[in-house]
Amino acid sequence: MARMHARRRGASGSKKPLRTEPPKWITMTPEEVEQKVVELAKKGYQSAVIGLILRDTYGIPDVKLITGKSISKIMKEHNVYPEVPEDLLNLMKRAVNLRNHLENHPKDLHSRRGLQLIESKIKRLVKYYRRKKVLPENWKYTPETAKLLVE
Repeated sequence: MARMHARRRGASGSKKPLRTEPPKWITMTPEEVEQKVVELAKKGYQSAVIGLILRDTYGIPDVKLITGKSISKIMKEHNVYPEVPEDLLNLMKRAVNLRNHLENHPKDLHSRRGLQLIESKIKRLVKYYRRKKVLPENWKYTPETAKLLVE
């Protein structure tokens, strides 16, 4: 598939190994894994970071193989999932940082173009999440709301 804001196709990325059952070395039960996910989520970690921590610290390659549920689904069940989806929040962090950079360097036209591209991705994602009822219908992206959400 082609890139969103470039006229080229991306290189193929790495794929997860095809597994149907959890590896033999895992000693944690599914309930313990769920507790660990909820504990890390309460500390403020995002679902991608939780997956990395579980992989690197506890040797759990895939939470879904053990529990049958994804990390975000576990977080939603225990009401620790953030109100703004993770991908949208990451894009808003980038936009806020770029706005701060442009306040100090107003003639940086390349960064200004990058900000336009990031904000168009944000608006497209907001439209999608409103359609899927993840965000309320009256939720709107503005740089001020993004700054409040990020900080």
